[in-house]
Amino acid sequence: MTVESEATYLDAMKQAVIDALEDIKGFDIAVMDVRKLTNMTSYMIVASATSSRQAKAMGDNVREKLKEKGYEIRGTEGEKDGEWVLVDLNDIVVHIMIPATRAYYNLEQLWGDAEARRGHIKTA
Repeated sequence: MTVESEATYLDAMKQAVIDALEDIKGFDIAVMDVRKLTNMTSYMIVASATSSRQAKAMGDNVREKLKEKGYEIRGTEGEKDGEWVLVDLNDIVVHIMIPATRAYYNLEQLWGDAEARRGHIKTA
């Protein structure tokens, strides 16, 4: 896959995730490019849900809509409790949380701090 076609593929996948989250009224959606921080995934998308029931529905919708478009779903976690539902799409990891859980774990700050710290590392 060329760099250009990979970028197009990732952009289409990101938009499909965002659309699926918004279909179920997900809000406060944040997209983080983590390619410089980890080789495990390219993007993390974090979204809020008003309840655990909505978080589960959002996770189901992300899986369903992306599967329809031919994207691979590697796995899902957290559906039992629904406070934090994770959908692993390999190139994108989707975190769906109720606001209290999102505030507690604060993934945006965690990954932002990782980027800031990494900038201070000097290599020989």
